[in-house]
This record gives sequence, structure tokens and C-alpha cells, in this order.
Amino acid sequence: MNLKDRINQTLIDVPDFPKPGILFKDITPLFKDPELIRDMIASANELLTPLKVDVIVGLESRGFPLGCSIAMGMNIPFVMVRKKGKLPRATYQVSYDLEYGQATVELQKDDILPGQRVYIHDDLLATGGTAAAAAKLIEMAGGTVVGFGFILTLDFLNGKEKLIQFNAPIHTFAAI
Repeated sequence: MNLKDRINQTLIDVPDFPKPGILFKDITPLFKDPELIRDMIASANELLTPLKVDVIVGLESRGFPLGCSIAMGMNIPFVMVRKKGKLPRATYQVSYDLEYGQATVELQKDDILPGQRVYIHDDLLATGGTAAAAAKLIEMAGGTVVGFGFILTLDFLNGKEKLIQFNAPIHTFAAI
């Protein structure tokens, strides 16, 4: 069975979470399968090597476990983009629209150096708002976004459209 099928088979659908009518894709079962995670890390490292990535940025919070694992596998730094108010030092901030409101994400000002080549990782690409906000943070810090990676893409929400402006490849392990 290929990697995409193994991932799709491992994900658990949770109906009506976090609210009625939403079918939530639970990624947590992936992390109970070390062999699957190792294969995902190896696949990501193979994709990222030609991009000459300096830093992996993981998005809060479900982008942290695999993003950090990919960075460690490549022996490069891992940096967190977090929700407003979670980081202790001076930050760059970007606010963006959600379906019902607005959110703000932050990056500590000294976490990305000018000229660094940055790959952004998250668990899920839905509408693309969080990933686009993270890319803007990278640019504010003087870094260059060289790619985006997601465990799962919900293609019907057209999130890739928000990321096209960054002229960087978009990788995904699985899509629905």
C-alpha cells in the first residue's frame, strides 16, 4: 500500500466536531504508528533536499510534531508560529480572517534570519489563511518561503489559491 493510502486509512473521521455539520479529520492516530511516521519523514526529506531548506516552521499546534520530526531528520532548526500571546519575546504579528472572525499568529523576531530559506509545515490545508499568514511572517523577518507541506489537503476549500502568491511548491501527503 502506498503512503497516501496508509495515511488515509489511519486518519479517523469525527462527525460534528467541533460543531454540527463538520467532519473533523483526526491526525492523532498517525503518531501511534512509528513506521508510518518514519516513512512520512523520509518522504518529506526526499522532497525538501533539492529546496535547500534552512529552517522548518511548524504552525500551532498540530504542525509541531511532524514539522519538528522532519527538521530533526534533516538536521536543521525547527521554529514555531503560534497564536497571539503564546511567545515570550518580541514578535512579528499577522492577523487574518477566519470563517467566523479573525485570528492572529506570531513569530519571534529572532527565530528567522534574513535570507534563510524556510519551509512551512502544518497538519491540514483548508482555506489557506493560517499558512498564508505564516508566510507573511517569514517575509517580515526577511526569510524566503521555499515551500509548504501538509499531511492532508481539503481540496474542495481551495486553500492552495491563497498560497499561489508565494511562488513556492505545495506538498501534501493526502487529499480529499
